[in-house]
Amino acid sequence: MKIVAVTACPTGIAHTYMAAEQLEKTAKKLGHHIKVETQGAMGIENELSQAEIDGATVAILAVDIAIEQAERFARIRQIKVPVQAALRDPEAIFHQIQGIMLKNV
Repeated sequence: MKIVAVTACPTGIAHTYMAAEQLEKTAKKLGHHIKVETQGAMGIENELSQAEIDGATVAILAVDIAIEQAERFARIRQIKVPVQAALRDPEAIFHQIQGIMLKNV
């Protein structure tokens, strides 16, 4: 599955980047392709292009704040979770996505 994600926490320091790393490691472990954009203290990093977003199956928004340029994700299926979910149990997020995808088949 091709997945895009955004991580963002209120301070935009450690948790934003730790959540991105957890999502990347878990996606690789489960055989998915993922690109994660971080919106932290340094602004938007690893910015997703509109083509990457449109070509993805789903977007994971692991965020605790409003993200910049949220309108880019309007045409794609999304799952929104707190940053802590990506830190504590990222596999549960991927299982939730699989459940959503199976419902829509």
